[in-house]
Amino acid sequence: MTSGRRWVQAWRGGAYLLRSLATGVATLLALPLLCHPRRARRWANWHRDRAGRLLETPLASRPALRATGRRAWADPAAPRDLLWLPVNAITAVPLGLLALLCVGNLLTAAIATPLWWAFAPQDRPRLFIDIPVTSWATALTLGPLQIVLLTALAYLAFAPIARAHARICLVVLSHSAAEQLADRVAVLTRTRADVLDAHGAELRRIERDLHDGTQARLVAIAMRLAVARRALSGNPRNEQFLEGLLRDAHEGTEEAMTELRDVIRTVYPPILADRGLTGALTAVTARCGVPTRLDIDNLETVPAAVESIVYFAVAEALTNVAKHSQATTAGVRVSHTADRLSVVITDNGAGGADDRLGTGLAGIRRRVLALDGTVEVDSPAGGPTTITMELPCGL
Repeated sequence: MTSGRRWVQAWRGGAYLLRSLATGVATLLALPLLCHPRRARRWANWHRDRAGRLLETPLASRPALRATGRRAWADPAAPRDLLWLPVNAITAVPLGLLALLCVGNLLTAAIATPLWWAFAPQDRPRLFIDIPVTSWATALTLGPLQIVLLTALAYLAFAPIARAHARICLVVLSHSAAEQLADRVAVLTRTRADVLDAHGAELRRIERDLHDGTQARLVAIAMRLAVARRALSGNPRNEQFLEGLLRDAHEGTEEAMTELRDVIRTVYPPILADRGLTGALTAVTARCGVPTRLDIDNLETVPAAVESIVYFAVAEALTNVAKHSQATTAGVRVSHTADRLSVVITDNGAGGADDRLGTGLAGIRRRVLALDGTVEVDSPAGGPTTITMELPCGL
């Protein structure tokens, strides 16, 4: 894991812990108000969403309780929602206090200690490591040392502590087997609906390309050949006119064939059938406008549907790298483990990739989800960008 990624995780973990401290205190203060199934459900769903985002495993929220009275208390998930109230208070307050003490002492060491020495000489402060501030040398030397120690503590501890609290939350609020099955069905239904929409749009695009492009060119070719035939039958010596018609017909045929090949490639690239996934990815990386390294490890037989998705996803991702990332190098690593195919695409560009900005990531995500795969995008501002795809191969 890169240092930049670790710092991002430490920052997110610290923010998560500080917010957890606030929610733990709020739970203690408002416990009587929260001890109702409907309010506990909303509180639990909010925490599940937070934990899922931190662990990058977003989960579907339980539906809000509509029932009242005994029917609300009889909901199968109500006991877990209510159990989370004391568990959150017990875990969030001490863990959040650790983060608060660390951040508070960082601010003290960075700002307050030198100022206290300068403006309050009668009441000398002590550093976090319990060394009295007796001179400017102590204030300006041991203060930075305290900053380094606390920063290292935050760097190493914030992320794992925050993930531990998030896992506790998901364990307490985990779905029952029936709820997990319902969630799974909902996810599959949504992804299949997206696939059908994408498939319909793709068919419409192919029909439009064939109708407006290839078909129009073939009609024009047929008309030119018909005119040439009539001209030949009426005036055999009109060679220049016939030569022009035949030349146009020949050029139109070449253009129509080129367009037809382009359409065919969007359906199933012939290079996959000719050279397999390894050869196809080699060609894609070689054509990329950014120097790209390709590593393929233990690539066994892969289903055709997975090959096609990987090919188009890598091609789209590298196109984005060349167009938008300002990168100087990129890499593609493909590995096959058990029944999963893993694809990792990296670049050293400016980062900031977001599938909501129309950069092609949304299309990649739809293709991968169609086969029940997963896509993770790590692209902080300033880079680097890492796109990780995993697809099942036991189809």
